Amino acid sequence: MVSSIDPQLAIQKSQSTISLPQPPTFERFEDERLHRKQRLAAAFRLFARYRFDEGIAGHITVRDPELTDHFWVNPFGMYFGHIRVSDLILVNHKGEIIQGDKPVNAAAFAIHAQIHFARPDVIAAAHAHSIYGKTWSTLKRLLDPLTQDACAFYQDHALFEDYSGVVLDPKEGSRIAATLGKKKAIILCNHGLLTVGQSVDETAWWFIAMDNCCQAQLMAEAVGKPTLIDADIAKLTYSQVGTHSLGWFSFQPLYEMIVKQEPDLLD
Repeated sequence: MVSSIDPQLAIQKSQSTISLPQPPTFERFEDERLHRKQRLAAAFRLFARYRFDEGIAGHITVRDPELTDHFWVNPFGMYFGHIRVSDLILVNHKGEIIQGDKPVNAAAFAIHAQIHFARPDVIAAAHAHSIYGKTWSTLKRLLDPLTQDACAFYQDHALFEDYSGVVLDPKEGSRIAATLGKKKAIILCNHGLLTVGQSVDETAWWFIAMDNCCQAQLMAEAVGKPTLIDADIAKLTYSQVGTHSLGWFSFQPLYEMIVKQEPDLLD
């Protein structure tokens, strides 16, 4: 007598024995600092690939693991696609350059310093003037749960409606941080997107994914009336695709690709 096994059940049993990779842990600040800076440089290279760069606009920051009120950021005016680990600038909570010999975007300090201060859990923050993100921001609306990917942001992104010019005042940064609250992303109306996370990897992935969601909804609404995912299903899907660990894991193939193709970013 030959016994049969349901193929789907076999797949489930196989997957249950496989654990997904997790973010690394470090015993020394020096090792963790280098890791974060390597991820940060890679994120800038990827942002250039995705055409998120626009002149001098845009910035990604990562908190220093030892000096937790300091963060690493890109040099002001340097093309994202050329940034290396050695180019990154260390800035303290007052906006003073501690390490590096290039200027820092004042808006990066005004926004990111306030977010890092208000959210001790935030290791990294990313903001850029991506084409679909800034286009969607003019509609002054949150994203709808139209797709599985969009559910990663379901009830986990905010809307900052009061555009008042280039953000140079830390008080404006404080208002953005307050509006962001505990969420992973915020739409800055008439401006663009901003995402945060517990790693550079997660933060960069949420930005890439959110811009894609903006593009998808713009396209869907251009040709018809999209059907929303039911609220209960959207919540369930969020728990599956919107977690910190999934955000981190989703970035890993992109990191491997960009390091292999542009290894000089690690210099």
